[in-house]
Amino acid sequence: MKSENTFINDSASFRDNAGVVFRDENGTVFRRINAVYEEKYRRLMSSGLYDELLNKHLLIPHKEIDGERPLIIRPKKIPYISYPYEWCFEQYRDAALATLDIHITALSYGMMLKDASAYNIQWLNGWAVLIDTLSFEVYEEGQPWVAYGQFCRHFVCPLLLMSKVDERLGKLMNSFIDGIPLDLASAILSGRGGVFGKLHIDIHGKSIEKHSTDRTQKQVYMKKSAFLALAKSLKEGILALKPPSKLTEWGEYYSHTNYSADSAKHKSDIVARFLDGIENLKQVWDFGANDGRYSRIAAKTAHVTAFDIDTNAVGRNYLEIRKSHEPILPLILDLTAPSPAIGFGNTERNTIGGRVNRPGKAPADCILMLAVIHHLAVSNNLPFELIARWVSELTEYLVIEFVPKSDSQVQILLSTRDDIFTEYDETHFTESFGRYFDICAREAIPDSERIMFLMKRKRN
Repeated sequence: MKSENTFINDSASFRDNAGVVFRDENGTVFRRINAVYEEKYRRLMSSGLYDELLNKHLLIPHKEIDGERPLIIRPKKIPYISYPYEWCFEQYRDAALATLDIHITALSYGMMLKDASAYNIQWLNGWAVLIDTLSFEVYEEGQPWVAYGQFCRHFVCPLLLMSKVDERLGKLMNSFIDGIPLDLASAILSGRGGVFGKLHIDIHGKSIEKHSTDRTQKQVYMKKSAFLALAKSLKEGILALKPPSKLTEWGEYYSHTNYSADSAKHKSDIVARFLDGIENLKQVWDFGANDGRYSRIAAKTAHVTAFDIDTNAVGRNYLEIRKSHEPILPLILDLTAPSPAIGFGNTERNTIGGRVNRPGKAPADCILMLAVIHHLAVSNNLPFELIARWVSELTEYLVIEFVPKSDSQVQILLSTRDDIFTEYDETHFTESFGRYFDICAREAIPDSERIMFLMKRKRN
């Protein structure tokens, strides 16, 4: 390999003294294993733990770079990095269960997880996988689980808040990068967490507060049986949590759509035809994906990140992918306020476009925006110009559906407000998007007033 000085260090890995994540000019990700951790890494690889976790789809595989000192590994590429505050309840629960399964499995090989960060879990074709290969520590009899507090902040608090209060409270992870504080979660829950919450949030939090200035406190001794019992009790408590029961506006969208069966089929055919005309299609983003029916068309040839604002729709989509293991990642996203860059220097967690390593390319090869534009322009007063400019920074191609003002869905949006949208028409739409994209194709959806467009980003 070239000198490491020619590579770019990942801004999110500076806290880890076990190794450094960096990438080359092609966006390929590597990890240098520091000397302080190499013995533990060798234990992971020689013990059989690595192979078992791979067989269980719980760990991202990697290859060692021959002849490199210090040791360098190249992990399998995750198509799109997501963050916990973009997960639905079902994803979050599976991420917690995967973390505990990894920890319990590691104990049987004389190791344990020393980190329990939700950010260490990513998604690969519906599998929740650990991407931090250097999170393992050698277990020694009697020691407590050093990652217990982190697991409670990163998993127990958000899951209880999402299940018992409101699923949208998972967004608090956006404000607290090292997990939701126990006292805050306790205050919001107000006893609704039951015995599980009382034990792992209330009592745990009071214990931390009590001993925060206790300089004579001794390290707690835990037998391995108690150590394992703690992990299993956490797993049982999380398995018992259920998603909030609710009917949301967009979660049932396709039950109330104004498409006929024929027009819906024609729309699918148009999407498939437009996508087939794009060469080297590898990364597709679906804005307003709902239950993912159009994402699945793109997933036949590309990885799809399926964004939607509706937690219920994202949950339904995820449960389907968990069974089919299609290359689709459903995520919660408000297009009017997309995930920001946060953390130290606003560099530890990136924007939706900034976390994609594709030097010389847009983050996505194609974005689908189907039955979305009227919600942005009418419901949220976003001018076509601003929408077009932002989307042009994210993609090479755009498949977008224009929904005219006469459409019944737009009329519903206008029924409770004054129609101030004098420029909401196809002419202004094509003029605005035409400043940033070349219009490659225009096709009306039969038995509908809606129009589909295929656009390609203009070259500066």
